[in-house]
Amino acid sequence: MKYKLASIALCVASALQANTVVAQETAVKESALEKITVTAQKRSQSIQDVPISIATLSGEQFESIFSGGEDILALAVRVPGLYAESSNGRVAPRFYIRGLGNTDFDLAASQPVSIIMDDVVKENVILKSFPLFDIQQVEVIRGPQGTLFGRNTTAGIIKFDSVKPTEDFDAYGKVSVASFDTVNVEGAVGGGLTDNVAGRFSFLSQQRDDYIDNAFSGEDDVIGGYDELAWRAQLLFTPVDDLEMLLNIHGRELEGTASIFRANVFSKGSNNLNQNYDRTTVFYDANLLGNGFDNNPQEYENYGFSFKVDYDFNGLTFTSITANEEANGSSLGDVDGGAGSGDTSIPGFIPFTAVTQDNLDDLEQFTQEFRLASNNTDAFNWQVGAFYYDSSFNVTSIDGFFGATTVFHDNKTWAVFGQGTYELSDKLTVTAGLRYTDDEKSLTVGNQNVDGFALVIGAASVQDYDPINVSDDQVGYELSANYKLDDSTSLFARYANGFRAQSIQARDVAFEGAPSVAEAETINSVEFGFKSDLLDNSLRLNAAVFYYTVDDIQFSAIGGGANNTALINADKGSAYGFEIDATYIVDDNLVLTAGYSYNKTKIEDNGLSVFPCGASAAFGPNCTVTDPMTNDNRALIDGNPFPQAPETIFNFTARYSVPMGDDGELFAYTDWAFQGKTNLFLYESVEFQTDNNFEAGLRLGYENFAHNYTVALFARNLTDEDNVKGAIDFNNFTGIINEPRVIGIEGKISFF
Repeated sequence: MKYKLASIALCVASALQANTVVAQETAVKESALEKITVTAQKRSQSIQDVPISIATLSGEQFESIFSGGEDILALAVRVPGLYAESSNGRVAPRFYIRGLGNTDFDLAASQPVSIIMDDVVKENVILKSFPLFDIQQVEVIRGPQGTLFGRNTTAGIIKFDSVKPTEDFDAYGKVSVASFDTVNVEGAVGGGLTDNVAGRFSFLSQQRDDYIDNAFSGEDDVIGGYDELAWRAQLLFTPVDDLEMLLNIHGRELEGTASIFRANVFSKGSNNLNQNYDRTTVFYDANLLGNGFDNNPQEYENYGFSFKVDYDFNGLTFTSITANEEANGSSLGDVDGGAGSGDTSIPGFIPFTAVTQDNLDDLEQFTQEFRLASNNTDAFNWQVGAFYYDSSFNVTSIDGFFGATTVFHDNKTWAVFGQGTYELSDKLTVTAGLRYTDDEKSLTVGNQNVDGFALVIGAASVQDYDPINVSDDQVGYELSANYKLDDSTSLFARYANGFRAQSIQARDVAFEGAPSVAEAETINSVEFGFKSDLLDNSLRLNAAVFYYTVDDIQFSAIGGGANNTALINADKGSAYGFEIDATYIVDDNLVLTAGYSYNKTKIEDNGLSVFPCGASAAFGPNCTVTDPMTNDNRALIDGNPFPQAPETIFNFTARYSVPMGDDGELFAYTDWAFQGKTNLFLYESVEFQTDNNFEAGLRLGYENFAHNYTVALFARNLTDEDNVKGAIDFNNFTGIINEPRVIGIEGKISFF
């Protein structure tokens, strides 16, 4: 991988040296808000004109978040209403918007938050983790988006748009070195290649050395590192004025460490980290691979392409997007988080050992979308389209006791949709949309536990499961209105209906359990908001209030004494809340941003119960459950909040600069993100909930406008907070903690 990086870096350096023309004009700083253009409705619009609650990230605000080598999870809590976490390291992120998400850690899990990268949906959880680099803008679009983006968008979407090729030459290179021998290298070069052909190549390399000791094996610095390489090559063809064709080819290779599980870092009756927690030390005894201590290795690769065609004719625009993704890889985890079992286990008491490896093989995702849209300045604008999705892959789960099990997943979806917007007057615009979707899923169990120790000793047997086929078709719709009070302020209202397709969960098959199926969930959402640019266009203040209900809401019942992972449907889930986004340009030197969200979620099913922390019909829970309990040791979860749904999120940034001569400035930039009360599981307990988590970042540097370079010192997790991000509850108090403080220096230079 290092040789590949060297080759890419050499290509970029050569391209930079080939063009020595550097912009000499000093950048003019504006004391007014920039116009933000979004494509939340699949056409370019001002964010202030779209009747949807949207927040964006770009530029320094986006780049600062990832300066320490962070992955896509760094977006968590950086936008009001947005959260993310994972128990699978740098892959398989789980996203939540307005409290709605999915805690399922299976590689076949579905989510109600859709990830769209360069106009292509990334459905599988591995595809969702593609590294972020050379990004033009991120749009966090809150609330159901089923009309234009399809099923599995009941919570919203996160839309990433990379920088596209143009005829004008531009390039940049960025290098940072930081704590734990972290080295990040990022660059891009683009411009016209021939008449009517432009290209752009960009890449990212992230490397960190292992820094965590395995005290059980006596090995120092064997866990926690990673080596990530990703790239993107784009070609833009414009053979005639009204035709654009964009080819996007991309790839990603990752070698690193899966999640760090830490046994017994809570004491019964408390959610505070105890004396067993040491950020740089774990006790792992897993030897599933048979070649020494495993130390939670992880390895994935992903390659794909998309081909987008836009053709304008007779006041219309025809769009075609064809895309294909492929991925393979594996993660291994010492899931109990410690070593040994019984009275000799460390740290703390671990009833039995647990280690698993999940392999994703032969993932293929093909998508095709066609759209026809009006392209004029008339009062009525419309678009219609069709969408096709085909995905297949297999997942092999390997357990140290039961052996290996392989299951095969297949999913096919097609849909037709339409949306229209009508300007009833200069002030009032109404939008309506409709989508019909047909979704089919199937599951087949392949080899099962044929090599497990449990089978040899008679503690397990090979099960025979018939193939499972489920299908559903639904109509989703939306209606919204935007009313302009004046040139700087507008009000909007929106009603949206959408659904998350039925799901199949087969992880329990690996542990002598049966597959589970969840029916489709349907959401009805209402929101009202305002968007305003105030104080002579120096203050942008956008806000929305919302209420939604989800019928047959899908949850994952994870844990219990048998560590089951079963899909369930609750009768209903509901939530209400609000979010506020603000940007204030105080003067030429000081810019402030702030955001706040409140999400009150509630499970509504008076008969629904789950086994909590280590419980079974014969044994009670290990933790301090605060829910009512049934006679067979199940927790009644009616009235509980959704799992991993922060009740509040608050974030703010501040940038202060001091001019240095005519062509530069010194600057200080800081960002802070706070996460309120969050329940980790479906049931409530004293131990498995968090509150008042926060992280901060800081950048101090110099920017030169004449020669387009920046040098900065930075720190991520500035105060070195130890924040609990997740837990595993089936046999001890295992926790998953955030990344440590990272301090480094970064340099960036741009060429135009």
